[in-house]
Amino acid sequence: RATPLLAAVACLELSDVVFAVDSVPAVFGVTEDPFIVYTSNMFAILGLRAWYAVLAQAAQDLAYLEKAVALVLGFVGAKLAFEFVGYEVSTEVSLAVIAATLGVGVAASVWFPPDDE
Repeated sequence: RATPLLAAVACLELSDVVFAVDSVPAVFGVTEDPFIVYTSNMFAILGLRAWYAVLAQAAQDLAYLEKAVALVLGFVGAKLAFEFVGYEVSTEVSLAVIAATLGVGVAASVWFPPDDE
């Protein structure tokens, strides 16, 4: 017989799959290699829940991290739009912009914390 615990576990796993599928456009913004797209989403499904607590705490501790993530998402969207009109941004440049943006967000949060703390 099915128990409420089974329903809860099914909902948790379904949310993992939904959030992993949601990240597919972001992965295509970095690369079009199907192996990387597939494996990155499989790792997302496997590790999303495990990393949630760490990422939630980081978002609280690092004040500028959310702004950096917003800039990364904007960059990925612009990159996809540019590729649609025929302008190609290389994978190396994409990864460099993403790493630099997140790095600056983390560094700014550490070196220049908001005054409200």
